[in-house]
Amino acid sequence: MQGQDWYLTGDGNVQAVAKVRAWDLLRDNYRLYRFLTELEDILNQVEEESLFLPKIQKLVRSLLVNSYWVQSQCLEPDPTTGTAVLQLYDELGFPLTVQTVTFAPGTKSNIHNHGTWGVVAVLKGQEKNTFWQRVKHPELPDKIECTGELNLVPGDIISFTQDAIHCVEAMGDEPTVTFNVYGETDPKQRFEFDVVKHLAKRF
Repeated sequence: MQGQDWYLTGDGNVQAVAKVRAWDLLRDNYRLYRFLTELEDILNQVEEESLFLPKIQKLVRSLLVNSYWVQSQCLEPDPTTGTAVLQLYDELGFPLTVQTVTFAPGTKSNIHNHGTWGVVAVLKGQEKNTFWQRVKHPELPDKIECTGELNLVPGDIISFTQDAIHCVEAMGDEPTVTFNVYGETDPKQRFEFDVVKHLAKRF
């Protein structure tokens, strides 16, 4: 599953990241538990987002190249909400979120940030990401403006900083499935944005 790597920052700027060849990532018996251990090692060794996010992107790609099991773990979207979330690892005290998310065709998220860093890989379907940034305004501190959009297909991976703002929409005729890794969320910094009223509220 070869694709493009992308990096999104809080100013709404998305840039392509140098790709790693899939065959250079092949490993024997590489499973989720090894991924989690190496993920923790990276975070314990590097504190700066701009330095550890490329390493985690490469780690996510390595997992997807080597683990069919991870790629097969997903739920059918709920007919009411159009989404489904499957936690792949959940342990008391473990600060990271590792999950797959399924969106029914046409399902669109609200405009939000995550209050933490994240890495998302598209496994199936197509996902349109629309990017936003805060605008300095003396009377509207929560005003944001659109900076662009990007369609992601299977094999594409995008990472984003904790202040990056986006919304996602499942495109095409089949559900979109993504593999998601998030850091520890700061609930005071996670917001849902209203682009009409220029408001931000706790997510």
